[in-house]
Amino acid sequence: MQRGSDERRPPAREEASASASYSGRCSSSSGTEHRPRYHFGLLQTPLSTAGSAGGRSGGGAEPAGPPRQADSLGRRLTPGPQPFSAAAGDSYFGDRSSYAENVSTMNFTSSSSARGLNSAWIGKTPLSSSRSGCRSRTPLMGYSVTSSSAVSAHLVASVIVAVVEGRGLARGEVGMASIDLKNPEVVLSQFADNTTYAKVITKLKILTPLEIIMSNTACDTGNTTKLFSLITENFKNVTFTTVQRKYFNETKGLEYIEQLCTSEFSTVLMEVQSKNGHTLFGVLNYTKTPGGSRRLRSNILEPLVDAETINTRLDCIQELLQDEELFFSLQAVISRFLDTEQLLSILVQIPKQDTVKAAESKITNLIYLKHTLELVDPLKAALKSCKTHLLKAYYSSLEDKRFGIILEKIKTVINDDTRYTKGCLNMRTQKCYAVRPNINEFLDIARRTYTEIVDDIAGMITQLAEKYNLPLKMSFSSARGFFIQMNAECAALPNGQLPSEFTKITKMKNAYSFTSADLIKMNERCQESLREIYHMTYLIVCKLLSEIYEHIHCLYKLSDTVSMLDMLLSFAHACTLSDYVRPEFTDTLAIKQGWHPILEKISVEKPVSNNTYITEGSNFIIITGPNMSGKSTYLKQIALCQIMAQIGSYVPAEYSSFRIAEQIFTRIGMDDDIETNSSTFMKEMKEITYIIQNANDKSLIIIDELGRGTSTEEGIGICYSVCEYLLSLKAFTLFATHFLELCHIDALYPNVENNHFEVQHVRNSAGNKEKITYTYILSKGHTEEKNYGLKAAEVSSLPPSVILDAKEITTHIARQILQKQRTTPETLRQRAVYHLATRLVQTARNSRLDADSLRIFLKGLKKKYEADCPVSGQAQTEDGQ
Repeated sequence: MQRGSDERRPPAREEASASASYSGRCSSSSGTEHRPRYHFGLLQTPLSTAGSAGGRSGGGAEPAGPPRQADSLGRRLTPGPQPFSAAAGDSYFGDRSSYAENVSTMNFTSSSSARGLNSAWIGKTPLSSSRSGCRSRTPLMGYSVTSSSAVSAHLVASVIVAVVEGRGLARGEVGMASIDLKNPEVVLSQFADNTTYAKVITKLKILTPLEIIMSNTACDTGNTTKLFSLITENFKNVTFTTVQRKYFNETKGLEYIEQLCTSEFSTVLMEVQSKNGHTLFGVLNYTKTPGGSRRLRSNILEPLVDAETINTRLDCIQELLQDEELFFSLQAVISRFLDTEQLLSILVQIPKQDTVKAAESKITNLIYLKHTLELVDPLKAALKSCKTHLLKAYYSSLEDKRFGIILEKIKTVINDDTRYTKGCLNMRTQKCYAVRPNINEFLDIARRTYTEIVDDIAGMITQLAEKYNLPLKMSFSSARGFFIQMNAECAALPNGQLPSEFTKITKMKNAYSFTSADLIKMNERCQESLREIYHMTYLIVCKLLSEIYEHIHCLYKLSDTVSMLDMLLSFAHACTLSDYVRPEFTDTLAIKQGWHPILEKISVEKPVSNNTYITEGSNFIIITGPNMSGKSTYLKQIALCQIMAQIGSYVPAEYSSFRIAEQIFTRIGMDDDIETNSSTFMKEMKEITYIIQNANDKSLIIIDELGRGTSTEEGIGICYSVCEYLLSLKAFTLFATHFLELCHIDALYPNVENNHFEVQHVRNSAGNKEKITYTYILSKGHTEEKNYGLKAAEVSSLPPSVILDAKEITTHIARQILQKQRTTPETLRQRAVYHLATRLVQTARNSRLDADSLRIFLKGLKKKYEADCPVSGQAQTEDGQ
């Protein structure tokens, strides 16, 4: 799908969030200063060292200053003195050419004293209830850079910034969250940047950070990202702290914003949420597999242009909607599939080194493969009774005998009860005992050793529980291995402390987690035994994979089938949540009572519906209306509905018919485009040039607010010339403008139609002031609201004399223009003849009416023609009859 648009990027899976507590190093060359402790973005100064470097940097040692003005896109919120986690989401779907930046600003104010504020933040941490708990729980200091000159910078700098770079689908986007410790205001931003990361560096230089937080994956040894290298190079005197990637979490970030925002600033939550779900992808994405999600995204970016293929998909969706049993049985099976495409990619790769990690990965993926193949038969059973051609074709593809051959070969080596399970310990057990016994004697011995060690660990913890009379239980995590847990509410500790034998104690909510020296040693023995098991299992698995590689091609078909079925189920699911209809494909764009699909999702009430009708005879629609009357929303609605139809989805309307568009070009005006500067104007010209050079007769062209970056005269001239060029094509074009002079182009071109958005004028009870009410209803003709700029000036503080002069000058100019653009009776007659001819041709092509209905329709066309013609034209018609 080609675009000429500059649109805001919707949102991504990762977020720059300070959702985890972390420790910041603020060391000096002497090493004698106390280290301040950071808690969710606030600088925590130890009470015994008031006035230290940490205190001087503003961490609660001085009252909060006045709130700073937000960005033009900013939002503010004022929560109470609680910990805050910021999040800025990467986009799932967006035009990579976009340079629009989305910023949300959150302001914190509190009348609490510095001491009271700090203790409130410590005591109400969402992730822990004590500083020690946070410190131990979050392994943060994987990478830290400090400089002896950093102390002087700390005396001035007071901003902590978290930066994260998007991965996968969100590659090319950067999320940033910053908090000023002296003025407690959180700013969230998300923007696209190029390979030089000029925007990131510029924003950081403006913020002058005290500390920069990044993901530890950005600075892995031998794999440091370019962004991390550039930031460390440009900010040598700033403290760098790394946290685990999992703390840049979209879901948690949204939860904390929702928790900490006061109700009057709830728009911030909506602003951040819109970067994720408030896109067409978010509206249609009910997929259950990663492959289905990827397929949906690629289809949105590149819709189909073959009507037969689209209708085949629509037939499937119709069957899924009519047959509930088929829908739910298919959805139940599809949801159990893993990422088949990624699985295939990993299986065919040969690792560079035979490491323990590579061995474990290969074993895991063989278990995933077995799990996937075991789902083929349930998927066949679900598709057995289907009727549509495409679903039958997928059923036939699943009858490939190679699926059974691969599964049988796997089962000769792998245990029947080995399967994919959730939970790191459960999956570890599956990998250890994946290979059948008696295949390798040494493997069997190593597994018995592993079992004995695990049993010994369980026995030791039971003995410790009896020894200290405490309710201890064995727990496991992939990072710590086996450790001990205890519910704090079920035990009375002497002097409120655990026995000295226990180490690495952390408290999370009401549970203690700890270990002991003996348990650490036993974990090491367990890991050594596990390495031996993985190594021997890996050798067996590699031999097995070499035997099944010749049959593996069938899995590519399976991957395609699963992702397509997942996407079609997602479309059907979306239809059940709203009154969507199946689109038809003709030579006309006709939408009866259509509405904006994304607006429907985010609005409390259903959006206002509007009709759309574009044909070859009326293929150029000019749309006018005051600011905020609904022009841009309507244009986006048409583009979204066209894309939905061409990917095989139902659309939000009572009835819809579309002409297949080979390209969809959009140039949607944005608030930050309305600037009188050369860079904005050149950007407009580049976009329009791209459209003109690439558009053809089968394009859908949507242009909004062209020519606003220059003077009115030049803007009108450019718009007029662009319109005349586009009118030479048979492309369907919607052109929204504030230049009302363009509306008179219909006198020269009969294929131009004027539409406008209605507004109503309501006077107050005193009758001295007038208010505009927006109806968001599209009507025929151009807008009568010619001077809404003057009406806006009237409610401002401009002197009455200035407003009066402006009205007189406007009236004089308008009168001169109108005299030049009066339409002659002959022009009206030619226009009426043109419209009659095109409608007759269209009727001959597409009509499905019976003889009586057709006769009534033709009489209606005749009346319409007579009404549109001047009197002389009507007389000629009657004489001819």
